Amino acid sequence: MKSSTKVLGRLPRTGICSQMGALCYRVDNGKLRVLLITSRRTGRWIVPKGWPMSDRDAAGTAAQEAWEEAGVIGNCRSHSLGHFFHFKVMSDGNEAPCLVEVFPIKVKRLAEKFPERSQRHRRWFSPKKAAARVTEPELAQMIRKFDPRILH
Repeated sequence: MKSSTKVLGRLPRTGICSQMGALCYRVDNGKLRVLLITSRRTGRWIVPKGWPMSDRDAAGTAAQEAWEEAGVIGNCRSHSLGHFFHFKVMSDGNEAPCLVEVFPIKVKRLAEKFPERSQRHRRWFSPKKAAARVTEPELAQMIRKFDPRILH
């Protein structure tokens, strides 16, 4: 049995949880679009994110979360765009501080059937509108500044 620290992906010495997230994007007629999904509990707009997976690296975890939560099929870059901080509401109602490392995923297509399709909504936004819809300031800034032309 894994310890709760391992299951929650807590960073050593800090007590802060570690998650991986996906900034899913496409370019339509030269215009950048960002995919957001709703959270299950509150329905607020977020990016797909989740706990570390022992069988995947950080980028692979972000890609898996994008598939499970949004039905994203695409190409995930191995270099992160950065981090943002949020409080994860746990099943017991307590909040856990989390640092989310974000990876860009260029969406090839969205599947109609995916694991969490009945629990979430997904929608494409311009970067300006997506940044206005998320509640985490660092994520909003990351979305506003994101330019897929400068990815390595």
